[in-house]
Parts: sequence; C-alpha cells; structure tokens
Amino acid sequence: MTAPPKVSLPIPVNIQTALMRVNNIPLHFYRYLYWRVGKRWHWQKRMRMSDAELSAILRDPKNSVTVLYMNGAPAGFFELNKASDEVTELSYFGLLEEAIGAGVGKWFLLQALYAAWQDNPQRVTVTTNTLDHPRALQLYQMMGFSPVGTYEAWVEPLADTELLEISLRN
Repeated sequence: MTAPPKVSLPIPVNIQTALMRVNNIPLHFYRYLYWRVGKRWHWQKRMRMSDAELSAILRDPKNSVTVLYMNGAPAGFFELNKASDEVTELSYFGLLEEAIGAGVGKWFLLQALYAAWQDNPQRVTVTTNTLDHPRALQLYQMMGFSPVGTYEAWVEPLADTELLEISLRN
C-alpha cells in the first residue's frame, strides 16, 4: 500500500467500541489475544517463542499493539511494526471468533491502517496466506493494498503438549 486508504467507514452502530494502544502489554494478555484471534488461522509462531524472545519484540519501540474492545470485552487486536522510516508493517490483525460477523471487521482494519499511516511512511505492508480468512486478501485489496508476490510456506500446527507447556508457562 503506497498511499493512505481513501475509504471512509462509520463506527459500527449498536455496538460500543473502544480502541486502546497497550504500552508494555503483559505477555499472558498478548498470548491470550494472539491465540484467541489466530487459533482458527493456524497462527503459531509467537506461541512457540520464549518469554524473552516475545518480550523483546513487544517491548521494541518500533512495535505497537492496539486492542479492540466491543461492549467492554476484548474483541481483536492489531500489531504494527515500523520496519524503517519508509515502511510500516501490519504484522498481525484479527478478531476473536465471537466478533467475526458483528460488522466491525472493515472498520477495525481501517483504524489499523489510519494508525499505520500516522508517521507518513512511504508504504504499509501486510502478509496474508491461504490459511487466513477466505476474504482477507479481498479486504486488503479493497483498502488499497496491491499483491506483490506469492510464496509457499509450511505451518507446523501446535501439538497438544506444546499447548499444555504454554499454558503452564503463563
């Protein structure tokens, strides 16, 4: 994406929403959000990280996490990484299962993109794959992203023993 979105969307009606950027997000809360948002889409990379590895990423001043709340409860999050003065990456974006279909997805993505463009980068990037929501690529393109490449990747699902170890760590 080489220019801010030209789309404008109203705040969803009949839903109380709040966006909160979380400074120094607690690891257990981040893992909760990451797992609840990404479980269906096979997100596993950050779940396998040690506390020290994940903490280093989340505490990096180039990284930010913003949480969406709907009617008082966490409903999703997005994570931005200012890779350089020229590039901001939308590293993670998604909704908890309960929020999918509530009519906030497009509006929430637009808020993430407004945040990504705040520092006036030359471009904003996002990576998606065939394991993401079936309409993810279409939504990103509707917001102004253009595909620049494809590649094949392998995702190793989390084993039950890994999930148990992660839950005991928190």
